[in-house]
Amino acid sequence: MTTRRLLRLLKECLDGRALAPGDALLLSSVEGDEFTALLGAAAELRDRHKGRIVTFSPKVFIPLTNLCRDFCGYCTFRKAPGEEGARTLSPDEVLETVRRAGMMGCTEVLFSLGDKPEAIYPEMREFLRQRGHRRTLEYLYEACRAVLEETGLLPHANPGLMARGDLERLRQVNVSMGLMLENVSERLMEPGGPHADAPDKKPSARLRTLAEAGRLRIPFTTGILIGIGETWEERIASLYAIAELQQRYGNIQEVIVQNFRVKPEIPMRDHPQPDYDQEARTLALARLILGGDMNIQAPPNLTPECYDRYLNAGINDWGGVSPVTRDFINPEAPWPELVELADRTAAAGFTLRPRLPIYPEYISRAERFIAPELIPYVERLCGEDGLGAVGGYHEPDRSDVRL
Repeated sequence: MTTRRLLRLLKECLDGRALAPGDALLLSSVEGDEFTALLGAAAELRDRHKGRIVTFSPKVFIPLTNLCRDFCGYCTFRKAPGEEGARTLSPDEVLETVRRAGMMGCTEVLFSLGDKPEAIYPEMREFLRQRGHRRTLEYLYEACRAVLEETGLLPHANPGLMARGDLERLRQVNVSMGLMLENVSERLMEPGGPHADAPDKKPSARLRTLAEAGRLRIPFTTGILIGIGETWEERIASLYAIAELQQRYGNIQEVIVQNFRVKPEIPMRDHPQPDYDQEARTLALARLILGGDMNIQAPPNLTPECYDRYLNAGINDWGGVSPVTRDFINPEAPWPELVELADRTAAAGFTLRPRLPIYPEYISRAERFIAPELIPYVERLCGEDGLGAVGGYHEPDRSDVRL
């Protein structure tokens, strides 16, 4: 690509023209000054639409169950019954942790759990039977409702594939929900691929869940996982699939670009992990493809040495950061201290603000995007600008964390 063509493409993006897939692929390989120009255009587009405020969600991470029927090549979260660390939380355990989080200023309760463990584990079926349920998603509804009614904090469930009925019911007790698309490539499910033994990672099934959430107007988080063996063509196609869903339904409130991390105990332990340039390049393309209005985030704990540099690539959000619980998906990667996160964000020229698990642009259209019974819970926790209270959180004594 010539420098003249590059600059013309970037100017057109800044002027509101949609970036074509072929041009995005060309931009994915630029180097040197052209790479710097790519990042600069993404950052300028962010500034024009989002200003210089960077948000994060003070959250408590609830791993409701780490039993799962999928065996992904990069996962340390999933366990089997009897395996060390295998656990399904009781309602009392959930509420104890959430109440402690509320005292620390958290507003989001992130529920993460394995996909359909009852399909392969009789132990999970028995656990559910004792509580009057047949499916894990029914137990999730019970837990979300208890959190809402007992604590007033806002559940955000991320349970994997869901059918329309599941989404309809969970919408009653979640102000927002999420499902990572990860990638649209069916190739990654072939033998030897990261999703070879993970039926719930089938791209068409995940796109179906995302589309159903769109039809139901559920504020939704999705994103891609980079560095698991996908090509740049597949990575870019995944971003365009998200853009198409957003154009059709308008309910995708944020997109995560998450980088794969090597762990010694995973099947992919010898697989190379993406470096800063790959992540920054992907973030910049995500901004240009998804536009200035999209909220784009990169998890700061997954690249602790340089996460503040991602602000140069057009992000405007750090995602959920917990002052109470660890990242159970990446337990080797501690969250940054909130004071450090604020300082590094400020040093880059931005102001850090807490937000709720639902973004201000969806709160302002509450009658369209929030179940009526949840609106009072949201209004109690947000300020006039739709963000969270400034300074309403502090660092806890981490020795008190029990999960």
